[in-house]
Amino acid sequence: MNPTTTDQGDRLLPEEALDAFARAVREAISARWPHVPLPTIAFEPPRRQEHGDAATTVAFALAKALKRAPQELATTLVADIADRATELRAAFDAIEATGGFINLRFAPNVWHATVRRILRDGMRYGEAPRNGTRISLEFGSANPTGPLVVVQGRALSIGDALARAMRACGYDVFTEWIINDAGNQLDALGRSLYARYRQQFEPTFPFPDDGYPGDYLIPIAQAIAREDGTRWIAAPEEEWLPHFARRGRDELVAAQMRTVERFGVRYDLWQSERELHESGRVEAGLRRLVEAGTTYERDGAVYFRATTFGDDKDRVLVRADGRPTYYCADVAYHYEKLQRADLVIDILGPDHHGYIGRLRGLAAALGYEGRLEVLIAQQVTLVRGGEQVRMSKRAGEIVTLDRILDDVGVDAARFFFAMLSPEQPLTFDLDLARERSQENPVYYVQYGHTRIASVLRHADPADVEAARSGEHVAALAHPAETALIRRLGELPRTIRGVVEHRAPHRLARYARDVATDFHQFYSECRILDADRSVRLARLGLCLAAKTVLARALDLLGVSAPEAM
Repeated sequence: MNPTTTDQGDRLLPEEALDAFARAVREAISARWPHVPLPTIAFEPPRRQEHGDAATTVAFALAKALKRAPQELATTLVADIADRATELRAAFDAIEATGGFINLRFAPNVWHATVRRILRDGMRYGEAPRNGTRISLEFGSANPTGPLVVVQGRALSIGDALARAMRACGYDVFTEWIINDAGNQLDALGRSLYARYRQQFEPTFPFPDDGYPGDYLIPIAQAIAREDGTRWIAAPEEEWLPHFARRGRDELVAAQMRTVERFGVRYDLWQSERELHESGRVEAGLRRLVEAGTTYERDGAVYFRATTFGDDKDRVLVRADGRPTYYCADVAYHYEKLQRADLVIDILGPDHHGYIGRLRGLAAALGYEGRLEVLIAQQVTLVRGGEQVRMSKRAGEIVTLDRILDDVGVDAARFFFAMLSPEQPLTFDLDLARERSQENPVYYVQYGHTRIASVLRHADPADVEAARSGEHVAALAHPAETALIRRLGELPRTIRGVVEHRAPHRLARYARDVATDFHQFYSECRILDADRSVRLARLGLCLAAKTVLARALDLLGVSAPEAM
């Protein structure tokens, strides 16, 4: 089948053309084989580019039901569609049966429609209408016992990019951070800060064995010493411990908030665990589990029947002395999230694999089975000068996220942290992140954007304005132009893939691919000195490429500079 082009194809984008073809296939199957259940019709790029732009294996699915050769069925379907769906002639230059596959080649006007759509939608290109689904997304949460470190940087990059992609796909996303400010770790923080305070007056004052030895507590201790003098030296522990724990917590959480804001992330809620206890919501969550019959008492303690829901052991909710465990606070926090969201997603650090089963089981016990997901952001290894940078928070050997931002900048940090799949450990090369060369992936992508901006700055402003209308894109026919347009048209599908697979690294890879295709187009196609019709068409393509690169970078939380 070799269709001829009509004006109707000008209204179709590639995915819309594929949707129309899928409808035609379903109609042809129903008409010829009404007793056969309709198979799923999916499309993928052909294995060889010369076979076209998209291919479907629908004939292979039919072959099982009809006991006939896939190639015979594919040939029959192509012939039927040629007779029945004449409107597809506008959208496809070729529809052919090859080896059982049905291969499709888009007409040029379909690619041109992509450029027009990008020019029309601008930074809203690839955005879906609101779908009414509410998602609670927690990521980056850290104990309020020290500054944020590199592992939180990765969770922040992954979580914020995922939130942005989800919003682009039409979801209502509520982002959350849990402040773990209840329990023994706050006492350890209070004792650590008190020791630093005492050392302002007695340098040999001992530091607690279970304390947090990092130097970050010293400025806080110095401020307390200036404000209160020796007031706390003779005070009993029951007086100074709550004060120092609260002061340390407040100062460190405030510092974490500043780092998060510097990193370009905004949260809808910073939830205090202590506030959950004080408000009675921990008791409410516990009561929900008790009423559901999923708890029992043993040796004075209250247990959750976690093994009933696939966990490896039952979990203590309330200790024998009446104190609720951290897991009990998790019950309250997740019960609230599950009540106000259709789906809850937690992005946790690399040492939280054991939480996956227990949190899913918790959701099931609360009556929300299947509505909680747990993602793990794997460990980050820093490398400088080819050698690993050693880190240990407990030993006081930490590399803070702020230090990374001072070293390589926000853009490089966000891009590098998001480059790999969350479940893969990440090696962060600090030297590479600072490099201004094509070897540095974020520099390479941003350079692509600045190169386009430079072309547009050197063009006649009247030409740029005329190109922005998209009226001249029909002149785009060079293979490098088509390759770039094809890549630009993948953005909506890429965003959906990020959301469906919880895979923000796809955006980083996509941005690099767009930059590569633009550089190829730039090297093969004259722009500013081409004939006017071609010049305006190529300027329109430059505008579209600039928009898509900026859009992909924005979803990653990375800037798109006009010059470098």
